[in-house]
Amino acid sequence: MDIKDHKDRATDVELASSSVGANRTLALGIERIGLVSLRHPMVVAVLAVALAVVAGFGLPRLRVDDSLSQLFRSDSAEFRQYEEATRQFPSSEYDVLAVVEGETLLTPRGLDRLRDFVTDAQLIDGVRGVISLYSAREPPQGEGPPGPLFPDPLPEGAEFDRLVSRARANEIIRGKILSEDGRLTLVVLALDPAVVEGSGLAATVRELRGAMAQDFEGSGLSAQLSGVPVMQLEIRDAVERDRLLYNAAGFVAGCLIAILFFRRLSFMIVAAGPPLLAILFALGALGWLGFRLNMFLNVMTPLIMVISFADSMQLTFAARDRILAGQSRSEALRNALLIAGPACVLTHATAGLSFLALTFSSSEAIRAFGQAGLVSTAIALVAVLTLLPLLGVLLLRDETRLAGTGRAGDAGVEALRAFCFWIAARMVRRPGLYSFAGLVAVLALGLVFASLEPRYRLADQVPDKDQAVSASGRLDAKLTGANPIDVLITFPPGVSLYAPQSLEVIDRAHTLLERQKGVGNVWSIDTLRRWLRDRLRISDVATLKKYVERLPEHLTRRFVAADGGSVLVTGRVPDADASRLLPIVDEIDHSLDALRKAYPGYKLSVTGLSAIAARNSATMIGKLTAGLTIEFFFVAAFIGLAFRSAVVGLACLLPGIFPVVASGALLAAMGQGLQFASVVALTVSFGLGLSATIHFLNRLRIAGDAGSDYAFAVEQATVLVGPALILTSIVLSCGLAVTVFSDLPSLRLFGWLSAFSMMAALAADLFILRPVVMFLHRTAQTLRAAKRPRDA
Repeated sequence: MDIKDHKDRATDVELASSSVGANRTLALGIERIGLVSLRHPMVVAVLAVALAVVAGFGLPRLRVDDSLSQLFRSDSAEFRQYEEATRQFPSSEYDVLAVVEGETLLTPRGLDRLRDFVTDAQLIDGVRGVISLYSAREPPQGEGPPGPLFPDPLPEGAEFDRLVSRARANEIIRGKILSEDGRLTLVVLALDPAVVEGSGLAATVRELRGAMAQDFEGSGLSAQLSGVPVMQLEIRDAVERDRLLYNAAGFVAGCLIAILFFRRLSFMIVAAGPPLLAILFALGALGWLGFRLNMFLNVMTPLIMVISFADSMQLTFAARDRILAGQSRSEALRNALLIAGPACVLTHATAGLSFLALTFSSSEAIRAFGQAGLVSTAIALVAVLTLLPLLGVLLLRDETRLAGTGRAGDAGVEALRAFCFWIAARMVRRPGLYSFAGLVAVLALGLVFASLEPRYRLADQVPDKDQAVSASGRLDAKLTGANPIDVLITFPPGVSLYAPQSLEVIDRAHTLLERQKGVGNVWSIDTLRRWLRDRLRISDVATLKKYVERLPEHLTRRFVAADGGSVLVTGRVPDADASRLLPIVDEIDHSLDALRKAYPGYKLSVTGLSAIAARNSATMIGKLTAGLTIEFFFVAAFIGLAFRSAVVGLACLLPGIFPVVASGALLAAMGQGLQFASVVALTVSFGLGLSATIHFLNRLRIAGDAGSDYAFAVEQATVLVGPALILTSIVLSCGLAVTVFSDLPSLRLFGWLSAFSMMAALAADLFILRPVVMFLHRTAQTLRAAKRPRDA
């Protein structure tokens, strides 16, 4: 039997099954909500327009969550402690770090230009304090306050050389704000919290960059900005840019798919309209529900497109086949809903289960992504089932002429059908061999996947094409790092900061952190105490208290809480992978045990974003991976239950697992591990990749129920769904791959890995699912046949 006979017979079988409602129980009849659009098209159209207007007002309510700690935000005791430390010592959240570097830094010209910038920066709205080389002081002479290390004007000749030598040897600034080679300095700009948390951050950063460009022009010095506020601003800008890019890419991808398939404007609108409106409805709903865009939610647009477009194309393609067979548009749309609609419900349900799995994560950002995905999946399902028949009724006219022109221009689709038939015919001839080959491939790739290690770096969450990451890299190279790691010391109730035991604890914790390998640039109130003791030979507490009181509040609050009940000893670590930072955090925590025993009333804990990330990232990624493994079997059981067939449930496992382990093997080949973005991409891609599987199994069920030979039924189902699966997979993969243009490394990883996973899912559907389902069916028949004589 040739390819045309397969298609014609399959269409006749499906027409008969749709007339008797044989497919209704597969999805509990949920697909029949689309029939309302056929009966009352104007009512549904008015409701759709009204909802589109409401959703449009919800779009501006979407805000960007630019917090660097969003991945680790949770109800855990560790994170609550980190938040409390951030509240008491907010410096790292509000510090802009200006990195100035060049051969001419410690020359009269370079220092004068640096002074100009420091002066100009202090006058910019939103800057409440500056720490720089000009904050360093000489030992005091007599009773007066200490003079600046760098006087104005600067000395000349030999006196200037001696000044430079003193500066490079100064224990306050050496290795902390001045690199050992004297070619890089750090200027810490403390911003007003109201500016960072409000809408004025962009203007302040813009003015700072303008001052840098003007003051350092022609000086031979380069200057870049980094720090949490700058990173947050760059994340915010990148997310806003990406949202526009992905919305445009989603629109173009949708139209391109429809044009490739149908080459008619009416069919293009029927196929592309529901997914595009689903994006509008879903994003508007997320805005009204108060969701905030983060690095995961920012890809919701292409994900909604992927979720809804494959089903939209299957429905449109089914309706088109029936119009070409001579049915009216209403009959064709109704039958398409009854035949392909149940599979659409199941594909959205499996995608929803993938998102549901993410809602159990301990990360607030990942939970929010799962919740948003669940909401968007439900909206996309309703949009596709109701709007596609509505647009079909309104736009598809003159069915007779449409059928004639459709057949004449069907060469491309028929070529795809012939290709699909060629594959299916070979897969069903030797199903045992191909099933075994698929099992071996999945097991081999699974072993590689299991060897992947968790990875996390802060730089992967920040745009890497802007200044912040580059400037942080220079700090890593010259000043041991830009990321803080803190020891929080809480005093017993009623005990003063200046009590002898309190000062001893601070001194020992400061020394411990200084001696810790991998940590540098350690600061605390003990830094001032040591300077007084070693340079001025002053060790009385009264003088220390007087100097602390003289410091600006923004500087004091870096190390001493406002209520005086706790202090912070802070160091810096480079932006390394969390697996390299975790041993450092553990060593510090272990070393603090001796202090905890010696001073039982004092609470000492290691905190800071670096510590939180090092401790939690591996655990959270491991839990997500374990959840994905459980999801394999849970979703397979769900599909088997929906089809009321153990064979179907088992058949879903290998093609469902293959794209996940293949993507993991690709990560391993590229020398990468499992990051948050990659695990989330694989979790979502698993649910999305089953769309092809479900549509094929749905058509196979209809053909099998009609009494067709099973091998013939496999070929029929492949011919019917194959062209749509191939084209949608290719184009939607391209739509996801557009994220490689993002400035955010995590989004780039999410995009290309999801795109690869979709193509791997297509390969698994064509080359693993068909022989596996054939092999399992024959095995089940053999077992039943062997059982009958014993029963008799």
